[in-house]
Amino acid sequence: MGRERKIKPKKTPVLTGSDVSNVSKRGWVIKEKKNRLSDYAASSPITIEHVSPQISAGRFAVKREVGDTMEVTASIFKDGHDLLKAVVLCRHADSDEWWESPMYEVNHGLALWSGSLWFGDNTRYIYTIEAWVDEFGTWRDGTMKKREAGQGVALELVEGADIIRKTLERLAASADVRDPDAREHDIAFLSDVLARFDASQDEYECANLLMSDEVLDAMDRWPDRDKATRYDRELEVFVDRERARFGAWYEMDVRSQGTQEGVHGTFKDGEARLPEIKEMGFDVVYLLPIHPIGHTHRKGKNNSLVCEPGDVGSPYAIGSEEGGHKAIHPQLGTMDDFRSFVRRARELDMEVALDFAIQCSPDHPWIKEHPEWFTFRPDGTIKYAENPPKKYQDIVNVDFYGPQGDSLWIELRDTFLFWAKEGIRIFRIDNPHTKSVPFWEWVIREVQSVYPDTLFLAEAFTRPPMMQMLAKIGFTQSYSYFTWRETRKELEEYFTELTQTDLKEYFRPNLFPTTPDIMPFYLHDAPRSAFIIRFILAATLSPSYGMLNGYELCENDGIYGKEEFNNSEKYEIRVRDWNADGNIKDLISQINWIRGENYALQLYENLRFYGSENENIMFYGKMTEDRGNMIFVAISLDPWHGQAGRVWFPTDEMGVAPGGRFWVEELMSGRQFEVRGSELWVNLYPAGNQAEIYRVTPIDRAW
Repeated sequence: MGRERKIKPKKTPVLTGSDVSNVSKRGWVIKEKKNRLSDYAASSPITIEHVSPQISAGRFAVKREVGDTMEVTASIFKDGHDLLKAVVLCRHADSDEWWESPMYEVNHGLALWSGSLWFGDNTRYIYTIEAWVDEFGTWRDGTMKKREAGQGVALELVEGADIIRKTLERLAASADVRDPDAREHDIAFLSDVLARFDASQDEYECANLLMSDEVLDAMDRWPDRDKATRYDRELEVFVDRERARFGAWYEMDVRSQGTQEGVHGTFKDGEARLPEIKEMGFDVVYLLPIHPIGHTHRKGKNNSLVCEPGDVGSPYAIGSEEGGHKAIHPQLGTMDDFRSFVRRARELDMEVALDFAIQCSPDHPWIKEHPEWFTFRPDGTIKYAENPPKKYQDIVNVDFYGPQGDSLWIELRDTFLFWAKEGIRIFRIDNPHTKSVPFWEWVIREVQSVYPDTLFLAEAFTRPPMMQMLAKIGFTQSYSYFTWRETRKELEEYFTELTQTDLKEYFRPNLFPTTPDIMPFYLHDAPRSAFIIRFILAATLSPSYGMLNGYELCENDGIYGKEEFNNSEKYEIRVRDWNADGNIKDLISQINWIRGENYALQLYENLRFYGSENENIMFYGKMTEDRGNMIFVAISLDPWHGQAGRVWFPTDEMGVAPGGRFWVEELMSGRQFEVRGSELWVNLYPAGNQAEIYRVTPIDRAW
């Protein structure tokens, strides 16, 4: 990231008035401040504005991953014709030591400067910008222009020598020891240059001496930054590990992993399935809540209010006499069984994510131990959860803003830390938009201060401002509206917004075609091809996606008129034949292999949509910056009928010469062929290939 150097903090002058008078006008109070000459005179002549990236004027952290290079841009300018220098300053959030990376003017007309930072650690960083007048560079530039115009520069050469002398005096008095060898070398070199300048009477020789590239390089190493201007904000970036960007999640209800009808599944049953899940190419096994389930108002099958003997209830009704959020449901096994499950997943290069739902059954131990954390009705009964007209009689919510809120917040934080100590570094948060936003901002920072590799997924299907706010305040990933975006226009507009606006700086979508709560109408009684289409879209539009267990079997039984599964395993145990006819496990394995072999698909911001003459065929691509890996997807959005038409490759972006050739590998079928120009005819049909995935290599390169 460049040389480390200690940098004194800069204070930006604040303009304040010496006299403030209040004037009442139509009920408003107007504060007037008198101008103070000293305040304006002390202001820096350099302006630094439009710094990017930053979220909400620096209120929230930008997101990046370990190994990322982040481009930082800003408009930097001043009056007159002085040349400027600028750097991006960066430090670890828990350190006062800055390092810096140079910035360069990339558009003189817009005064646009750019620099970059590389992040090697999973931690929080602080960055800002500093700029100063390049005194020697300004002198050199002006003097060279005068020489080129045939003007005498004798006095200018004396001025240049004086600038070098001031630099030497400053170096001699400075305690700067960031590069002692370079410092001593440059002192000796510049002293020799001045001695030769003083001894010469030849203007031509003196000019060539002072304006040499070697002198410029030495002077650039030791600029006078006492009057440098610092941007008035320090901005934050949180650098996550790579799993924050790239991963395939398999959502598992452990109690439905057994093999005998009506028999409760266990961690041992789930552990037995892990090799098969790994074989399909998944990186994360995400478990629905594993805690004891309450008995009071327990729901029956299909969310029935009548609980029959043997009904297991909803795993989201957490807590009973057997324990709460730090306990394991006895029918799933013991804590040792859980640890064995986590250990086996790790052996298979997968990790376990836990569903964290801040809600309780009426039987949760917290209610007796801490009634102050809950809301009670006038008749003394506890208030259960509602989203009128929906009622959740088996669940009660905590009161984040109650008189004992601090102790509740600490208990919840300690619960996260409890599971993190057990090796869990990913939490999927149930309905965070119905909980306290300040709590989430606080607790995520608290947990990541101890375990910086912890990731948080927000399951918030709600209004965009709230979804975006949750991402801003620290959630690593977010659910999205992908589940309901079905047409080409809807998909292209939505994902263009996600990847090509400021959302890309903090909002990472994790795409789930279905969830335990949502069975979209697109998949009700749908053919196998519909499940393939939605799976390929999820796995290729975003580097992070998730799949609910049973999706590989194309389970299409939905409740008529509702976006819900019939016989949902949220309320009952399901036993499945994981190799049933019609399953798409081989296709899932193939797509995950393609994702793993092609780095372009592991990136997020590089998604672009391209031309297709058939509205039922979407054509999009992802390319690495160096064009070493270029992947394109042509996919039919129609699960019922064959679709065909032309698509157009962006040959100019691919580096293919106009009218030139490129080699295509179709990764689904393995066939290979050559394309000349940009046009390709595709045939897609439900009984065979709903999509084609192309890896292209230019033959006739433009650059």
